[in-house]
Amino acid sequence: MASTPKTFLVTGVSSGLGRAFASGALEAGHHVIGTVRREGDAETFAALAPDRAHPVMLEVTDFDAIPAAIVEAERQGGPIDVLVNNAGYGHEGVLEESSMDDLQRQFAANVFGPVAMIKAVLPGMRERRRGHIVNVTSMGGFITMPGITFYCGSKFALEGISEALGKEVASLGIRVTALAPGQFRTDWAGRSMDRTPRSITDYDAVMDPIRAARQAKSGNQPGDPAKAAQALLALVDAENPPVRLFLGDDALGLVEQKLDGMRAEIGAWEELSRSTSFA
Repeated sequence: MASTPKTFLVTGVSSGLGRAFASGALEAGHHVIGTVRREGDAETFAALAPDRAHPVMLEVTDFDAIPAAIVEAERQGGPIDVLVNNAGYGHEGVLEESSMDDLQRQFAANVFGPVAMIKAVLPGMRERRRGHIVNVTSMGGFITMPGITFYCGSKFALEGISEALGKEVASLGIRVTALAPGQFRTDWAGRSMDRTPRSITDYDAVMDPIRAARQAKSGNQPGDPAKAAQALLALVDAENPPVRLFLGDDALGLVEQKLDGMRAEIGAWEELSRSTSFA
């Protein structure tokens, strides 16, 4: 059980990592307010711990509804100590084939919704001079892969917002961490993913193998959601939590590979980079 019970607000607790995060926190003795979009999911979530699991009906892209939902959430579960911005989805499609509506929906769910949630909880955290905001990003918020361009863009945006926000609120006792998972055994790449239909044959050689491999791997990813939940609990218990925490061997390997490549490229172009200052 938790030595000091906290109140968590976790968005998107109906399935996937959100359900794992909420379940892990409940098992540790914390109170969890969880956002859901369907009444049936609300009942299922409340049954996990009738006195400590508090469902709130909310679609995180309904920005105008969020402030009132936070008031109701705190009425049920008490002042929010930890916000876990987990709700979101993946969009698969090469940029040229994908629409501007696809892009707007992706950013609404993965960037604008989390920011609206942050803006709603910050006044209380600031007043209490404590709190932890955990934005669930992705290894795709640091490394990139073809075919999920809009998704990577949204997670890069949330990474940047998280890092800058952390500098704004650190002196107020509020911590901000970007939690960046690799591949976990959820339905992210299955029914939860929005896929743009293929239309331009020039991209077949790049896109077709990637799409087939992703679909084949769905349900067999290496990451264990229950262990991700334990990592989240360790993170929020840390005296000095990190600005960014990657989860999974795959995430760490790809990030280290990118960092090596960036260092090499910076060195190769250093002379030109330095040539732009006034003499």
